[in-house]
Amino acid sequence: MHPLVKEIWAWVRSIAAAFALTLVIGIFVFQPTNVLGHSMDPTLHNEQRIYVSKLSHTFRYAPKYGDIVIIDSRVERERTLKDDVLEHPLLKFIRGSEDPNMYVKRVIGKPGDVLEFKNNKVYRNGEPLEEPYLNEPMHFAGEHKWTIPEGHIFVMGDNRNHSKDSREIGFIPLDHVLGIKM
Repeated sequence: MHPLVKEIWAWVRSIAAAFALTLVIGIFVFQPTNVLGHSMDPTLHNEQRIYVSKLSHTFRYAPKYGDIVIIDSRVERERTLKDDVLEHPLLKFIRGSEDPNMYVKRVIGKPGDVLEFKNNKVYRNGEPLEEPYLNEPMHFAGEHKWTIPEGHIFVMGDNRNHSKDSREIGFIPLDHVLGIKM
């Protein structure tokens, strides 16, 4: 084989290996993402870049209370490995846009919790939550009570009065929690 062909083939193999490794790391270990919108103000800001650990998604463990997570808001559909591949940052870069179905939110409730909204506060299992990350009281019409089912979590944005979250989209299946902010 000609030395130039050998050299080109070596470069192609190296680039392919780097691309494959990047895919594996982005799908299973960690990935960068951008915050879209103002639902997490004042904690996170529109267009802020964050890094997300994918280990909770890879090993299917639940996030902790207060964790900031990235979720797939399309809770009515099943997720597959194909979704994880198509949502990889490299493919987002090629497409040139962020996926508007990916939300960044805070974990408020876990399986079995009873959440109540009354007097503009959130109560978890009868206890009011201390939420120093909020910049204003939550305005929520009426009183509501939810029990989080097994295999799901309840998420909310820190900018409660301007956030589309579990109050609208419902409980988040654990397989729709794509990662936890690092």
